Amino acid sequence: MATAPPKGLLGRMSMRKSVEQVQRETQTSELKRSLGPWNLVLLGIGCIIGAGIFVRTGNAAALHAGPAVLISFVIAGIVCAFAGLCYAELSSTLPVSGSAYTYSYTTLGEFAAWIMGSLLLLEYGLAASVVAVGWSGYMVSLLGDIGIIVPATLTGPAGHLKELADGTTITTVFNLPAFLVCLALSLLLVLGVSESAKVNNLIVGIKVSVLVAFIVVGGIMILSNWSQFAPNWDPFIPEPTGEKGEFGWGGILRAASIVFFAYIGFEAVSTAGQEAKDPAKDMPFGIIGSLVACTIIYILVSIVLTLIVPYTDLNVPDPVAVAVDAFGPEWAWFAATIKVGAIIGLTSVILVLMYGQTRIFYTMARDGLLPRVFSRVHPKFRTPWVNTLLVGMIVAVAAGFFDINTLGDMTSVGTLAAFGIVCLTVIWLRTTHPEIPRGYRVPLYPVVPALGILSCFALIFTVETRVLIFFGWFVVGAVVLYFVYGMHNSELAKGHRVTDADDQLPIYPEDAPLGPDGKPVVRP
Repeated sequence: MATAPPKGLLGRMSMRKSVEQVQRETQTSELKRSLGPWNLVLLGIGCIIGAGIFVRTGNAAALHAGPAVLISFVIAGIVCAFAGLCYAELSSTLPVSGSAYTYSYTTLGEFAAWIMGSLLLLEYGLAASVVAVGWSGYMVSLLGDIGIIVPATLTGPAGHLKELADGTTITTVFNLPAFLVCLALSLLLVLGVSESAKVNNLIVGIKVSVLVAFIVVGGIMILSNWSQFAPNWDPFIPEPTGEKGEFGWGGILRAASIVFFAYIGFEAVSTAGQEAKDPAKDMPFGIIGSLVACTIIYILVSIVLTLIVPYTDLNVPDPVAVAVDAFGPEWAWFAATIKVGAIIGLTSVILVLMYGQTRIFYTMARDGLLPRVFSRVHPKFRTPWVNTLLVGMIVAVAAGFFDINTLGDMTSVGTLAAFGIVCLTVIWLRTTHPEIPRGYRVPLYPVVPALGILSCFALIFTVETRVLIFFGWFVVGAVVLYFVYGMHNSELAKGHRVTDADDQLPIYPEDAPLGPDGKPVVRP
């Protein structure tokens, strides 16, 4: 089944974990197939709804799309659907931990896996920073409601001009609340905090309830005073300014790359492939169903946001808080409830994103592509503590010093690139290993994965040039690190076992020669 990669440098870079090996590792799985289609839909909704709708919607509307941001949500949802179906096929074919990183290692090879791991740093690490900045906005607003004032200079990125309520302008130097919440949650992760199903379900219920309450109360207020709020939708699609991505249809596409952030998390449904009752039917239903449900919720929230508050006033990290404050003083209790719910939901999102980033680094370190210190486990807490503290510091510094729009754009670009590679992986695996049993197959192959690749990279090029330049240098830096460190320390290239200590199945390079007993022989 496995084919030897070409010799030389290209062969070294394309060295892969054996597909047969990865599948053997999952044959002893004792996971119960207990998740039906609606369980998967609810799982997806819980993972998707979070920072994007609470944080980035306002930026997208204020700077790029205006009220037409709701069209941007539809476009982003469609792009995610293409990638989501590809994730579903991969998860049913290679149900392993590590997600996109492991998919790439098993199909495209080690170099592609390294690049994917680097992109996941943007998807998880910087995403946590974006959420932390949004968390800071809601927390500062809530504290202000009860008379606790955080100095304005400590509530924004370095060198950012901020207009205060009295009309004066100050320059922020540091986002202290965002920095502190990242450090606090990293310490919790070191101690081994894990989410129980009941706590997670409670948090999901709070997040969804907050948004539904906002939609219902805001909708009633709008319908009761339509003549007052209707002018905020005139025009629905603001005229383009002539600058790239500022309003018009170009702005709608630009906003789609921003609100794409709101869909990050749907791939969590694909990781439940081994627990779905009928993966072939339930996986696509769960992914598409959760995307459709979240898209409807997002559209309704954006309608209320842009009608209650002029879109030009929404370039803030806490747009929902700004909107509920506009309901009037008689709704102060409701505004406080919404903010508390948002803070609880965002806290859990930061925790999950940071957890995901530490586990990606942990997996890469075990594979030898990162220094072993990233896989060092604390003797008492049994968590990768050095890794976790480092991730916490990186996320905290990014949240404390950088602008939310820049962080969000970097996250979206990295995620879009990762999703594009996942779509390519499906095509590659279908071509090189057509005989592998698949619990689910992408419909209309190869059209859907091809559209996924094209749409992901099309949205990438709608972002600002400065972000693309950063992304280019980031990729160059990742490539250099691979050739300087990862390539020379790869456990796969050395023929060492890279599975857990209690797993006796070694992983060999695909081109390892066979010995007299028919088993691979790896030179020391």
